[in-house]
Amino acid sequence: MKRTETAVKTIYFSIFGSMALATIKWIAGIFGNSYALIADAIESTTDILSSLLVLFGIKYSSKPADKEHPYGHGRAEPLITFLVVCFLVASASIIIYHSIENIKTPHKLPETWTLFFLLAIIIWKEASYRLVLKKSKETNSSSLKADAWHHRSDAITSVAAFIGISVALILGEGYEYMDDYAALFAAGFILYNSYLIFRPALGEIMDEHLHHDLENEIRKVSLEVEGILGTEKCLIRKTGMYYHVDLHAIVNAEITVKEGHDISHKLKKTLQEKIEGIGNVLIHIEPKE
Repeated sequence: MKRTETAVKTIYFSIFGSMALATIKWIAGIFGNSYALIADAIESTTDILSSLLVLFGIKYSSKPADKEHPYGHGRAEPLITFLVVCFLVASASIIIYHSIENIKTPHKLPETWTLFFLLAIIIWKEASYRLVLKKSKETNSSSLKADAWHHRSDAITSVAAFIGISVALILGEGYEYMDDYAALFAAGFILYNSYLIFRPALGEIMDEHLHHDLENEIRKVSLEVEGILGTEKCLIRKTGMYYHVDLHAIVNAEITVKEGHDISHKLKKTLQEKIEGIGNVLIHIEPKE
């Protein structure tokens, strides 16, 4: 539950932060004649919606196991991550369309004061990215990691807007389109980040084995349990913020069934106590002659 509480608090931070920044960007973009800033505002607005989805996903995936879901509800988290990616792709597509339209249409130079807004936004979003990413590692949450990358992509789009507006202002009349090219670059970066977020979530849904360090730790801790002579198969799958483990443990073939049963329970308890993030553990006992 501690992981869930940490994740939920972090998401609330993201939601309120994105709401404040989106409002500032919309106002500054419209009155400052900057489509790069408006594109940034679009990205921040989708951040709010995606963060709400992440909040729902974390709360739902933390529900305890029941008769219909014996392994819990953790699969909801990567599914929510897929929806977050859809929001990112949609926002990038909107930005690309309007940027191309604006490049073809003459418009005013952006206002100089928009640069000061962007500088403050860049600092805030990068700090937010680092905080949320740290919490995603603490909670082992894929959807929280996706939300962290929302902050990073927002920071990058703001950097692109800052550069585009600066170039447009320095070169002057006839270079207003540089602001729109900056928005195009930002959209491309958002699409690239979408893939980086999508790939690990897909691996989680497909039970892709990417947990080699955890497997080594499980084997090492297992040998610390009295009666365990070694390990064979070790299958790991991530569900939500926790890992489910299927482990084949080798014991002396001469012991009784009850002794083997007691050793397996002790092994399960040890793994759950010593390795953070371990959920259900299924032990299969292998006899050694």
